[in-house]
Amino acid sequence: MDASIDGNGEGARDQLIRVAIDLFAENGYAGTSIRDIAKRTGKSVSNVYHYFQNKEDLWLAIIGKTVNELPEKLRKVALSEGEPVERFVRLMKTHLAEGVNFQQETKIFFINEGSLSPQGRTSNRRIQKEILDIYVGQLRLLQSHGLIRTKNVKILAFNILGVLNWHLRWFNNEGELSAEDVHNEMIDFILYGSCGLPRDGMK
Repeated sequence: MDASIDGNGEGARDQLIRVAIDLFAENGYAGTSIRDIAKRTGKSVSNVYHYFQNKEDLWLAIIGKTVNELPEKLRKVALSEGEPVERFVRLMKTHLAEGVNFQQETKIFFINEGSLSPQGRTSNRRIQKEILDIYVGQLRLLQSHGLIRTKNVKILAFNILGVLNWHLRWFNNEGELSAEDVHNEMIDFILYGSCGLPRDGMK
């Protein structure tokens, strides 16, 4: 008997989560089965069901450990001190850094919604709405300072989140540019499109 699976419940659960993250990222949520997860760990299907009711329960556990915490981290930045542009830059940098730290998990979250049950989609959309509301609030603050060039703040927020989330598909942490360089390029692009401003804001 393998103690990592059968003798240590928390360790076994964490191992299953790690394996599921890898397989979901490789094959997609729909393309991964409980049998695949069991095979990768060298254990039986019933062993997986000992810890998780079904595949979606496993997916929700992954989100609970990672993406579920993102709105609160962004909210703390949004409520922090600083000039509006500077704070908005910190908000995006925090968002991008979390995406790199949990690239596989966040990619799973944003790409696989169509395969989930109504309950799973509701959980997904709740988190996405929280994030959207944070960005809309910050953009309205920039708008109140005369820094936003559009009246359609919500559409602008969707566009910005599209840029931030899409980089999960193409960003390579081992690429020629560092994560910081890539993120600065993205932020410059967003700020110029939103405000006609460079990343340093008021210069």
